[in-house]
Amino acid sequence: MDDTQRHTAQIVDSTEANRYEALVDGKVAGFAEYIRTKSLIAFVHTEVNAGYEGQGIGTALVRSSLETARADGLDVLSVCPFYTGWIARHPEYRDLLYKSRSKVND
Repeated sequence: MDDTQRHTAQIVDSTEANRYEALVDGKVAGFAEYIRTKSLIAFVHTEVNAGYEGQGIGTALVRSSLETARADGLDVLSVCPFYTGWIARHPEYRDLLYKSRSKVND
């Protein structure tokens, strides 16, 4: 395979596995694991299979999952370093980030 070849991934929410999956030709090319509550989704781990690295699979996972979180009205907690870095480079998604509402008195 040519290193510059890019694959178009279909992103699906595999709710039974608690992860978004990037499918290329019906095969899992990568995934983003999450923990979801009624109001929050925490992205805890993202992995792209070696044969698909550098082809936009991770970006497709993050963008699709964040768009779904936005549509569902969920706050996003980014535990995964890949998500954290991606959101830092795409400020249009920062409004989704979870903000603690608890107050600590001194």
